[in-house]
Amino acid sequence: MLIIKHPEITNLHISPRDCVAWIRESFCLKKQAILPTKISIHPQGEDFFNTMPCLLPRKDNATQFFGVKVVNRIEGNAPSLSSEIFLYNAQSGELVAVLDGDWITTMRTGAVAALATQLFRQKKAETYGFIGLGNTARAALLCLLESEPERQFQVLLLKYKNQAELFCDRFKEYKNVTFDIAEDAPSLVKQSDVVISCLTASPQLLCPDDTLFRRGVTVIPVHTRGFQNCDLFFDRIVCDDIGHISNFKYFDRFRNLCEMSEVIDGSRPGRQNDEERFLCYNIGLGLHDVLFAGKILERISGGINVSLDKEQRKFWV
Repeated sequence: MLIIKHPEITNLHISPRDCVAWIRESFCLKKQAILPTKISIHPQGEDFFNTMPCLLPRKDNATQFFGVKVVNRIEGNAPSLSSEIFLYNAQSGELVAVLDGDWITTMRTGAVAALATQLFRQKKAETYGFIGLGNTARAALLCLLESEPERQFQVLLLKYKNQAELFCDRFKEYKNVTFDIAEDAPSLVKQSDVVISCLTASPQLLCPDDTLFRRGVTVIPVHTRGFQNCDLFFDRIVCDDIGHISNFKYFDRFRNLCEMSEVIDGSRPGRQNDEERFLCYNIGLGLHDVLFAGKILERISGGINVSLDKEQRKFWV
């Protein structure tokens, strides 16, 4: 069994463009994968532990992987999100790797937001509003900029402490993006064609004035927080898995609900005109984590090899 740490993953220099391609590939596998709805347990307040299993479909003679990610958000931790991924050979049952899940979680989440943006934004989209400027938002913008280097992005950042300035500095080498800063969420929403919110907690609506959402806007609340008013009047709602959102307060009132995988495989239409307002609830799939973990295992040359010294005798009690 390999133990694969964060530095060993980052040293692979996996490109954001690859991350977007892997996300599209994983959505194409969704109907063939066995993917139970994640289990979420809340020990206190907004803290949580999520358990996310997935069995990937078998492909030719390649190893079939089963994996499970355990991710938690604990108030006061830095960063607030932390995760580990356990990867098994589905034929033998062998635990083949334990991976630090933080890079995978961050990059696959950013890549999903980028892919949703590319699939559902209106043709004339120019301004991209970002709320919550941590690692996930950085990953989302990296995936957008590097998978569409020919496109110019006007990015509007919600001011919070000095994070907007740090965010701008992170992307100073990129020529296909310009930045501006909004003082509050309603003014950001009013000016944006795409809104990507990466807040992990928001006890209230970020923009309670429904009239500020432009016709044709695409809203992507990465952690589902702060945009529940949109549930009631947006024209289209897209999710990664209907089971993940079936307990939402306004689920029975969602309009034209479908899954991302259905749009990608062509069984459901994507955006049909530049007037539709799209809301994208991509809560996160163990499918993405297990596929990413398998791809990393194929590329890795390092890691710590550990034996669990499993009992080999049939009867040992």
